[in-house]
Amino acid sequence: MPRTLVFDVNETLLDMGVLAPHFVRIYGSADAQSRWFLELQRLWLVATATDHYEDFPTLIGHALRSVADGREVADADVEAFLDDVVRLPAHPDVPPALDRLRDAGVRLAALTNGTLDAARTQLDHAGIADRFDAVMSADQVQRYKPAPEPYRFAAQTLGQELGDLTMVAAHAWDIAGAHRAGMRTAFIARPGKTLVPGWPAPDLQDPDLGAVADALLGSADV
Repeated sequence: MPRTLVFDVNETLLDMGVLAPHFVRIYGSADAQSRWFLELQRLWLVATATDHYEDFPTLIGHALRSVADGREVADADVEAFLDDVVRLPAHPDVPPALDRLRDAGVRLAALTNGTLDAARTQLDHAGIADRFDAVMSADQVQRYKPAPEPYRFAAQTLGQELGDLTMVAAHAWDIAGAHRAGMRTAFIARPGKTLVPGWPAPDLQDPDLGAVADALLGSADV
């Protein structure tokens, strides 16, 4: 049985699909959401690689404007978007899976690239905050995942070795970062999320958190 699971938050636990109306309103199409998220990832990777940290809400605003293709993105548009980012619902499979894990005595934690206050608000709004023993943010070390520092910070905060933690995420880059930092990994294959051939393979993977929870609870090694 795993001693501690560390969960990514956005897309892994929470459904970002509900943000689609913002992209329709600002850009005229929900298709812009995937471009925005890819741009957001690029921005935090550049921030980390160049040692020029900017907090997550700032990067979200940069990304919204970067993919606007000449459209004006007003400050009010960014603020409305950020307000809804902290009001995302949990994916349907998440609450029952977390409950089963907690009932089995598994320690649960969250590690996000978002700010700590935003993460706590998100989990509380989604109705799952009480399942977690700890909530942690890359903002606390000012280095974004998949850099090793956030994973090391999680281990230090939890008082455990990296090898005793399993990172649960819906992003290939998070799985790779956690693996290379020394954690075990479990990939949640949310729609549109795939692994990268040649990158470290997760110890477990499934589209449904419930199935991953079953496998984790039945394993002595993950």
